[in-house]
Amino acid sequence: MSLSILLDYPDDISLSALKMIKLKKSIIKRLTLNGEAIIAELCKETDFSIPTVTKIIGELIEEGIVYETGKVGTSGGRRPSRFGINPNACYYLGVEITRISITMGIQNFDNKFVKLSEKMVYKLENTQESLFSLCDIINEFVDSSEVPRDKIIGACINLVGRINSHKGFSYNYFYFEDKPLSEIIESRLNIKTFLENDTRAMAYGEYNCGVIENEKDVIFVNIGWGVGIGIICNGKLYYGKSGYSGEFGHWPVFENEIICDCGKKGCLETEISGQAMEKEFKKAIGNGSTSNISQYKAIDDISMDDILKAIKENEDPLAIEIIEEIGRKMGRYISMLINIFNPELVVLGGSLSETGPFLSLPIKTSINKYSINLVSLDVEIKNSSLGSTVGVVGACYILRDKLFND
Repeated sequence: MSLSILLDYPDDISLSALKMIKLKKSIIKRLTLNGEAIIAELCKETDFSIPTVTKIIGELIEEGIVYETGKVGTSGGRRPSRFGINPNACYYLGVEITRISITMGIQNFDNKFVKLSEKMVYKLENTQESLFSLCDIINEFVDSSEVPRDKIIGACINLVGRINSHKGFSYNYFYFEDKPLSEIIESRLNIKTFLENDTRAMAYGEYNCGVIENEKDVIFVNIGWGVGIGIICNGKLYYGKSGYSGEFGHWPVFENEIICDCGKKGCLETEISGQAMEKEFKKAIGNGSTSNISQYKAIDDISMDDILKAIKENEDPLAIEIIEEIGRKMGRYISMLINIFNPELVVLGGSLSETGPFLSLPIKTSINKYSINLVSLDVEIKNSSLGSTVGVVGACYILRDKLFND
């Protein structure tokens, strides 16, 4: 049996078969999250009989998902066997797409990377050629991993913008026909495929493996080329009614007449984002300001990544001045989120956050200035600890949840 059936049941499945699939999922979840167990423990926790659980364990052993780890020591009588999950029984494929690169990773059942490639060159464009190129790059990555394709239980593809992860549609990129993008990619990968919003996946990656510890109410702020937030409420990702929550960057806060990528004017990310930083930097150079970058690059060739590199490696004064101003503005609007949601923790992520205190310190100063003290008193502000892998980690954990949950 392919584990992909545990993610997506066929429409004509019988009630008895569905019942057994759900029992398999329960046992896999139990052994993955809580460790080894004997048959009697599994019977008690799943409320199924010893013969039924024994039969399912036998099937899972044949499928290479479960294995016997040894015998339990007892004072007498027949010693029961203990069973555990084979970490290499199946794998999750996570893909994080930005406008200029792809980061991909394959994790095993223990959510440990067996292959990871960061920031592979790729140009995201709203064309069929760009979509087919994306699929080719993913296929090449899978082929080079030496992981059997039929052992990859699913792929989660993270994209920017409006993503209906339940139905598999992307409305900002690759919406060429009234067919779920997830199905189109799946047909080219031959792997069960799901879509997720990039910031939401980042938030979940940080929640499972990053700086988030015991906090259950968290806002993850993704400050990159654009701006978005991922919301974790009571330990669960918050999607909203239609799945489009978190469009923080399209809050219409400025009267600047700048047309945003969304088609509206004055959105937050027109002045507070990587693209805004790039425009402001070029404008300053054009007005006579000096920078180390302008010594070896023409104004039109300067990119957001050049500016970030100049901050991190050379502490370029002009670049620092601009990102600090972005931080001051961002802190003001994050304070509004804090006043509304009263979270336990705010995590700063995305490419601009990788500049560390150059961005985070002015953000914290503005939060202290603009937020209500009683609301923000217990809120911590931390930087993401997973860097460019955060979205891929989140994608793999989202796949794990789809396996575990009905």
